[in-house]
Amino acid sequence: MEVFFIRALQLILCFSLLIILHEGGHFFFAKLFKVRVEKFCLFFDPWLTLFKFKPKKSDTTYAMGWLPLGGYVKIAGMIDESMDTEQMKQPVKPWEFRAKPAWQRLFIMVGGVLVNFITAFVIYAAVLFTWGETYVPVRNMTYGFKFSEQAKQIGFRDGDILLGADDKMFTRFDGNVYRDLSEAHSAKVLRQGKELTITMPGDLNMLEMVKQQPRFVDVLVPSKVDSVVPKSAAAQAGILPGDMIVGFNGKSFNTVNDFSIIRGSLDDVLVQASHADSARLRQATLVVQRSATGQTDTVNVKLDADYMLGIAWYNPLQHDYKSVTRHFGLVESIPAGFTHGWDVLSGYVDDLKYLFTADGAKSVGSFGAIGSLFPTQWDWCRFWELTAFISLMLAFMNILPIPALDGGHVFFLLFEVITRRKPSDKFMERAQAVGMTLLLLLMAFAIFNDFRNFLF
Repeated sequence: MEVFFIRALQLILCFSLLIILHEGGHFFFAKLFKVRVEKFCLFFDPWLTLFKFKPKKSDTTYAMGWLPLGGYVKIAGMIDESMDTEQMKQPVKPWEFRAKPAWQRLFIMVGGVLVNFITAFVIYAAVLFTWGETYVPVRNMTYGFKFSEQAKQIGFRDGDILLGADDKMFTRFDGNVYRDLSEAHSAKVLRQGKELTITMPGDLNMLEMVKQQPRFVDVLVPSKVDSVVPKSAAAQAGILPGDMIVGFNGKSFNTVNDFSIIRGSLDDVLVQASHADSARLRQATLVVQRSATGQTDTVNVKLDADYMLGIAWYNPLQHDYKSVTRHFGLVESIPAGFTHGWDVLSGYVDDLKYLFTADGAKSVGSFGAIGSLFPTQWDWCRFWELTAFISLMLAFMNILPIPALDGGHVFFLLFEVITRRKPSDKFMERAQAVGMTLLLLLMAFAIFNDFRNFLF
């Protein structure tokens, strides 16, 4: 429950900040061009407003709603989420949105997206300036990588150290490695001290590479025990830190990667097992290589109620591999933050093509999916990195030419500028209604996926 609240708090703080900044972008340009903003609302407020206030000599009411799906500014003389058609029937006032030239209305509409982009780049720059950049170079991962059967058929071998794809050299192991490998025609690896080139198909599905079990490529983690929980199944069996577990129920392995697959198959069996079968399956046989003597022993253990051994695996990323940290000065962090943000945005846009696949559609989520990205413990560096990423995501999605989104309004404004013909209010009302319906359906689908992923 504590983990849930920590993640929920981070999500709410992140969304509140980004909503205020996004709507503040619209607000700024509206005020700049002397357009009246009637309401500035954090979160939506159908039927109920948690609180609101209106400063003296101000045309704007500031409010907070109860539905945290977004926020809005109600701009006078504009067809928006409020669908205030009665106002649009009145004569045009000089302080209304519709009274302003197209170029000013265009700035008002792109203001939110513009602020979201700027926010992301500023945050990335601030993160680099404050914390620097720490990572483990791939060449320092001396145990190498673990590959799936698909990868092995292409030519990779367990223990290979990934060096690059095509003309790009890898500095670290992250999501970009999968993206680059999926599109690459060749990959370079270090195998037993020698650099080799492996021919790649050039058209792998990145989403499948990540979602398959085991993954196409992952950090190889030897099945070495780091610590043992007191009174656990492992402790009662005499397993000690430093021991290697190399067998489980007759299946041999030497990596945590392989053990996870074996353990996952046991979970699949347990789902359909009866109570008597579940009790029987708690009895397991381990093959343990002792660190003190080098000898191999076979021990019987009784798994706990959650079918766990009660051990923590040795993590070479923490203990063996030497990381590097790059520090950035104030001036240096600005272009570095922009470059990093642009790379993140490019990768996100490139990955959107997978949304039109079956697996991609299943990955569409709402607050549950986004909330799971946040760490289980409060980490300001990670919080700001995710806030910057979500800001980029919101900016890009908002600028899409879909009615009811900022991009829809921008599209019609550009149409007006080019053709010098303004769409009728009736057309805009219908377009807004269609756009809102599509967005609500998409939101419902995303929430459904969240529940499905949580339950299954």
